[in-house]
Amino acid sequence: MIAQLTGTVAHKQGMEVVIDCHGVGYAVSVPLSTADTVPAIGERVTLFTTFVVREDAMQLFGFASTSEREAFALLTSIQGIGPRTALGILSATSLADLRKAVATSNVLALTRLPGIGKKTAERLIIELREKIISVVPDSGSTLVASATPAIDDAISALQALGYARAAAEKAVKAAIALEPSASESSEKLIRLALRQTT
Repeated sequence: MIAQLTGTVAHKQGMEVVIDCHGVGYAVSVPLSTADTVPAIGERVTLFTTFVVREDAMQLFGFASTSEREAFALLTSIQGIGPRTALGILSATSLADLRKAVATSNVLALTRLPGIGKKTAERLIIELREKIISVVPDSGSTLVASATPAIDDAISALQALGYARAAAEKAVKAAIALEPSASESSEKLIRLALRQTT
């Protein structure tokens, strides 16, 4: 099993990265949260990896942290969630928010994730509630715990514009710090957040 890669970034585009390790290029699929941390082409990087072998394909998945890799393993252990769906989930939400949604049995929050219907969300809660606590520390969300609907809407809007979840949360958090009252208006939050990303 290939558990870790350290090498030079040879190529990066979207959720695909090629790492050159002593002349051998490894194609690695990564979530957007990891893609955001991968340095420029020609620079060195370390990714924690999982090698998935199936009848029709062999794929290497990479993550910026061991917690992300463990969360990926937990997600793919759930019936109905394959590697691609797991990558989509990790791209759409932070580990802290995923932990919170599972721990609090928030089916609605989980069904907002790509590829997750109500039955799969309920299965996630039942099968992962105890396991995810040991994988993801309770560090809280990157935003305030009591996020308003306007904050959720602003983050979703930024993601629709192509921003990764982590980048969207960071921009919204900066906007709230700049103007706290904006947390009650998604339109104002989006405008302010977009200024933080330019």
